[in-house]
Amino acid sequence: MMRSYKKAKSIGKRLFALLVCTVLLLAIPVSAALAANAASVTTVTAELRPYVTVTMDGVEKNFYNAQGEAVYPIFYAGTHYLPIRSIGELMNKNVNWDQSTLTVTLSGVRQEAAVTGTTAATAAAGKGQSVSVQFRPDFSIVVDGVNRTFVDAQGKTVYPALYNGSVYLPVRAIGELMGKSVTWYGDSYTIALSGSSFVTDADSFYPQGATGETVQGSGAVIDVETAKAKALAHAGVAADQAVFLKQKLERDDGRFVYEIEFYTTGGQEYDYEIDAYSGAVLAYDYDAEWSAGQNSGTGSGSYIGEEKAKSIALQKAGLNASQVSVIRCVLERDDNLWQYEVEFYAGSTEYDCEINAYTGAILSWKVESLYD
Repeated sequence: MMRSYKKAKSIGKRLFALLVCTVLLLAIPVSAALAANAASVTTVTAELRPYVTVTMDGVEKNFYNAQGEAVYPIFYAGTHYLPIRSIGELMNKNVNWDQSTLTVTLSGVRQEAAVTGTTAATAAAGKGQSVSVQFRPDFSIVVDGVNRTFVDAQGKTVYPALYNGSVYLPVRAIGELMGKSVTWYGDSYTIALSGSSFVTDADSFYPQGATGETVQGSGAVIDVETAKAKALAHAGVAADQAVFLKQKLERDDGRFVYEIEFYTTGGQEYDYEIDAYSGAVLAYDYDAEWSAGQNSGTGSGSYIGEEKAKSIALQKAGLNASQVSVIRCVLERDDNLWQYEVEFYAGSTEYDCEINAYTGAILSWKVESLYD
């Protein structure tokens, strides 16, 4: 009986001690909890990268803090970080900071215009600046009332970064917030956000020529007028002889290209794909089927023959027979017109040509890289 009493008394003491501990834990003030969490704050050396270009749907974006000072991407452990305040502007949301809870809130519809400022001269590519950055697991990011957490490509939790008074998030997290895909172009040091668009009161998603927004900087998207000029120069057509049917910036197989289509007063039609960053001609198509005198059903005289058709196509490409492979030449009737379909390859480039079987005139011409 006495042993049972002592055992019950011992259990009672343990339960009482547990109850006291629970009460004390519940009584810890919020500030103390934050202080405990702050103990896990880490400080690292990262790289400030003024030379990295950020584009959204093909248009270069510059970022500024509330004072109008330029802010740039930060790079650490294989990941780029961008300022959340500027991203909030692009999303057309108000951005607020609550010091008492260490919370950044993005919400509502932004009423103020985006902050503008002066961007410093871009540093030479690869010449960044070492800076001290804090990673803050004690910071909360709340978007439209939802507390958001973020992970990297391996599923590991990543935290907001703090540098020079600005909060940064990894670019992958920003893509998630904006509903956009994120692509890194190492050759031009460009981060591209693309996909579903948020039209804002201060930004547009089209290059100069459509909106008047200036696109500058190394690796930036060229404007549509430059793309049109590239196509005209390649075709050897004067601007006053061309009528443009299409001039559009698009994303194709992971790269931004301008689709340029125009026809001439002489009846030739051209289709071009122009690299939106370099201005290089990626592919083009020439079509003269409906030119005056071209669409004769029978023609006069005899066919020029396959060898002559091949020779005309090679001359157009500036190549000789020893430089090409898999040359194909077929006589066909298309839209009441006899023509030779000539196809061949030179390295990674494919050439397709349609030639009038009677006159030897080139009816259509297309060049395309196999790896673009």
